Amino acid sequence: MLDRTDDSSVAADTWLAQFEEALGKPDQALLYQLFHPDSYWRDVLALSWNIQTLNGRDAILKALPPFARGAAPTGFAIAPDRAAPRKVMRAGTHAIEAIFKFETNVGRGSGIIRLTPDADDGNRLKAWTLLTELGELKGFEEQLGVNRPRGNAYSRDFRGPNWLDLRKASAGYADHDPTVLVIGGGQSGLSIAARLKQLNVDTLIVDREKRIGDNWRKRYHALTLHNQVQVNHLPYLHFPPNWPTYIPKDKLANWFEAYVEAMELNFWTETEFEGGSYDETEGRWTVTLRCADGSKRSMHPRHVVLATGVSGIPSVPDIPGLKDFARKVMHSSQYDDGENWKGKRAIVIGTGNSGHDIAQDLHSSGAKVTLFQRSSTLVVSIEPSAQLVYAPYNEGTLEDNDLITVSMPLKLARKSHALTAEKSKALDKELLDGLERVGFKLDFGEDNTGWQFKYLTRGGGYYFNVGCSDLIIKGDIALKQFADLDTFTADGARMKDGEVVEADLVVLATGYRRQEELVRKLFGETVERRVGTIWGFGEEQELRNMYTRTGQPGLWFIAGGLAQCRIGSKHLALQIKAIEEGLLPR
Repeated sequence: MLDRTDDSSVAADTWLAQFEEALGKPDQALLYQLFHPDSYWRDVLALSWNIQTLNGRDAILKALPPFARGAAPTGFAIAPDRAAPRKVMRAGTHAIEAIFKFETNVGRGSGIIRLTPDADDGNRLKAWTLLTELGELKGFEEQLGVNRPRGNAYSRDFRGPNWLDLRKASAGYADHDPTVLVIGGGQSGLSIAARLKQLNVDTLIVDREKRIGDNWRKRYHALTLHNQVQVNHLPYLHFPPNWPTYIPKDKLANWFEAYVEAMELNFWTETEFEGGSYDETEGRWTVTLRCADGSKRSMHPRHVVLATGVSGIPSVPDIPGLKDFARKVMHSSQYDDGENWKGKRAIVIGTGNSGHDIAQDLHSSGAKVTLFQRSSTLVVSIEPSAQLVYAPYNEGTLEDNDLITVSMPLKLARKSHALTAEKSKALDKELLDGLERVGFKLDFGEDNTGWQFKYLTRGGGYYFNVGCSDLIIKGDIALKQFADLDTFTADGARMKDGEVVEADLVVLATGYRRQEELVRKLFGETVERRVGTIWGFGEEQELRNMYTRTGQPGLWFIAGGLAQCRIGSKHLALQIKAIEEGLLPR
């Protein structure tokens, strides 16, 4: 980023004033002059009540005026409490970037404008990208700061229930049902429940694990997060400043427990969601929960949020002869600790993060490991290469950086990640050359867009190297191509050339099924068809059916890493609150 210059503020102020003036005019002459022909507008609920991206001046000018007439946006001005207007480079383009504020008839919002000169119009500064994001609903502001609860009901009434009594009654649901039922208590579930709590929407999280945080705590022994602490805060409550850069799984799991307590979230452990059906007339679900004691509870929430991750059901491929293997077979989700396999022989099938980490964990425990590669894999060093996509989070505030993340249209985000991927390849050249020498099949994502777009489209297919690639290059962990496998036998894997790779353990690091299968299991085929594809990018250039209304009223989805959940939960919660207050149709 270049230093701020005074003309950046003047340029942004001028554009915003002209933009507000243009929105109030019946003709589009002024509005037309404010946008580049190849410009982008991303609206996140503020004007359209949708999460959508429009490309090109013609498309923007067709949609923007009608939305503006309905939302009546006013008060466009540089946000005084945010990063000042400045010159930046985004997706390889120099631009003036400014964070602004505005209001609509129902809420208050923030946005980002990026201005670049139009060489065909005397270098006049015009909008290259525009973001408008809803931040809060008027009259339903989050209960934070000056709006915090005062606690008068229990702090002054000595004969009435105290805080603990009220918390137990709220979480027990003995005489009422929640408005929102959240399935899954990982970062997705905690984020949306915390957001809804601040909007005074009654929300219950249910999770089948015995203890809050077990969805991290029960993962393999050596697991730590692969991205850095400053990116991963949950809403409202940041990790302490003395926390390690890469958070260990058990530390994060314990934090989840503390977070639930601190944020006063209603959470039922050892509770299995067995399924539900939706009553169109009543606008409510009928769902069945199987509780820790084996009893069942029927509830009628108005909203169900599936917060079980991008995928929830382990994928176990049909591998020739595997049923004949006489020793232990497990999916990576069942793997715990390599110490149980010291001195043994192990085969790990799959070369994503889990496959590599499990292979390295087994090797470090003294097992003889062979890693089978099923398809080409993107490999990037954990530092610095994997962290390049998060570079903006190393400076500025979390709030500003989240807004910058939201502001990038898909097409430009892909370009930005492609540039980052090229830089990563240069930094990792020695590592990548070594992998290719031993026969490891590499790729760099669709159109060379890097690991993050692999995650956003596939949910996997990459590895952050924390040492396993080096072990493969040195031959300490053997590498085989799955395509060369003939069949499994009782003793191990027989290759097409006749070699037998003997094993005591086979770990299937083969990923998870698509979330649509979980939807069908829990809600039936009709609901699955209504919802359609989940995750990945559709024609609207947004993640499909994620953080937004779906084809099934009252059914919502949230998934992703901690940063994605922190950002997406805000948008999802505002929509649910707007529906509950009659501001938005179901």
